[in-house]
Amino acid sequence: MSLLTALTWALPHRLLSSLARGVAYSESPWVKRRFIDTVVRRFGVDLDEAADPDPASYASFNAFFTRSLKPGARVADPDPRALLMPADGRISQLGPIESDGRIFQAKGQSFTAAELLGDAQAARVFCGGSFATVYLSPRDYHRVHMPWTGVLRETVHVPGRLFSVGPAAVRHVPRLFARNERLVCHFDTDFGPMACVMVGAMLVSGVETVWSGIEIPVYGDAITRKDWRGKGIVLERFAEMARFNYGSTVIVLLPPGAAALAPGLEAESPVRLGQALAYRPG
Repeated sequence: MSLLTALTWALPHRLLSSLARGVAYSESPWVKRRFIDTVVRRFGVDLDEAADPDPASYASFNAFFTRSLKPGARVADPDPRALLMPADGRISQLGPIESDGRIFQAKGQSFTAAELLGDAQAARVFCGGSFATVYLSPRDYHRVHMPWTGVLRETVHVPGRLFSVGPAAVRHVPRLFARNERLVCHFDTDFGPMACVMVGAMLVSGVETVWSGIEIPVYGDAITRKDWRGKGIVLERFAEMARFNYGSTVIVLLPPGAAALAPGLEAESPVRLGQALAYRPG
């Protein structure tokens, strides 16, 4: 375990993330430009694909980090059977959800769907299904889009820590994604339930959805549920769903028989929003 990963056990996660949020939303020209320039240079951000390629034009670092893309910068896989990759980034892990609901995190590490979702009953429908965990680095486009058309049924804000979700932490922090603060989004689709889990991380100071705005923070101490049934919130395949501040992780859960994961995808595979994640049968 790296020294930094070890130190994160003792760090005040929420305080640090709150301070980071203050910096991210600062409109001080010096602050925003320094942070934008540092991220662009260190992580090789491709500004040519941004809707606004001028880094000086953004009101804050957060506005830059959650930037939109030019029309056509990402396109949906044309195969109508394809469930889509929800974000830019790389695959952390993907594969089957075991019959007992266990989900592989890294060698020697796993967690259960019940722990991740904060709900044992909701997790049962995904046992024997499949999952994909996508890590977004600071260089990536930070908006998350729908893998498949769905009707929003419920969101569940599960409180927790804010460990880093970088590769070192994934290898060494047990049940990492079931420990971190997260927003679980449950959708009903034509193949059954689908869950998209927005996982917070160290210095990730917010998760926002297109239907409700800011969800994290305010950081919680108890599970908070919002029932969206009957509200008619339908999000089409490839439509924007939510966005992160800073890098983080989105996990997609599918029920048994819904789709077969796309061939060629494996841990560490670089991925782009809109490419095929899985294929519906037939």
